[in-house]
Amino acid sequence: MLVKTLIVKFILDEPVKGTASKIRGFVARQYDEYILLHHHLGQFLLFRYPLIQYKMIEGIPIIVGLNKGADILQKIYWDLNFFFIGDEKVQIREKILILRSDDYGSNSQFNDYYFLTPWLALNEKNYEKYQKLGTWERRKELLASILVGNIISMSKGLGYTVPEILKVEIKSIREMPVKLKDIPMLSFVGNFSVNFEIPDYWGIGKSVSRGFGTVKKCSS
Repeated sequence: MLVKTLIVKFILDEPVKGTASKIRGFVARQYDEYILLHHHLGQFLLFRYPLIQYKMIEGIPIIVGLNKGADILQKIYWDLNFFFIGDEKVQIREKILILRSDDYGSNSQFNDYYFLTPWLALNEKNYEKYQKLGTWERRKELLASILVGNIISMSKGLGYTVPEILKVEIKSIREMPVKLKDIPMLSFVGNFSVNFEIPDYWGIGKSVSRGFGTVKKCSS
């Protein structure tokens, strides 16, 4: 299936040390009327694949919009001329806009991807299971099955039914400690292969809207 993807890269005078969550918080406060920007309906959090995702990659803020999210991002794009990151006002020097029509879905070929940002794979239940597995090979098998689940969940959120069995191979992976809302978490970075087409700069796993789990296809 084809998905409309809009990517906006914000070029600042110098790299930002803040997190994608701070960019998300600022934009959400500025445009509270757009639910897709913050995924809250009143006091309730909407549990579905986010159509607007905030990233911080090598100090560059990036916002990605998919389908309806892309339409909203186009509406606010012209008004975004600065960010507040903490108490600091950061001026935007240049905005790079990339509009794509992306193929998404099952593929007869295997594609290789790597994580541009840490992947939050584990919840409380499978974290315990992960820790109890004795060998790294068994841990990789668990992570591969979680990755399959992440792709199926993402597909449901986009209204796409995966027509065939997904096969994931973890090529290389390593643990990386991160913080989410100041809570220490275990994340992963590395490479994987799957018979599925995932567009560059999309996120998979937990806390995608805050920039985790961003993938990019490996160059051939």
